[in-house]
Amino acid sequence: MPSEGGKATMRFGDDAVCLISAVPNRGFTVSTSRPGAQTLTVTFSASRHRSEITATTRPQSGANVREVSW
Repeated sequence: MPSEGGKATMRFGDDAVCLISAVPNRGFTVSTSRPGAQTLTVTFSASRHRSEITATTRPQSGANVREVSW
């Protein structure tokens, strides 16, 4: 899943999302959070921008990207 801050690759299982890789673009750092097996968020952060990729298996498998600049 591409974003302005980098690219994340995830694998969707029946009841879980697994992170395969998270590669930040130049000037960005990467962090992850996992509130449960069904949801994974990869955040790419820079001084004036943040890209959040959230993948989930509930209610159906999918991912979305949120871009925030300030």
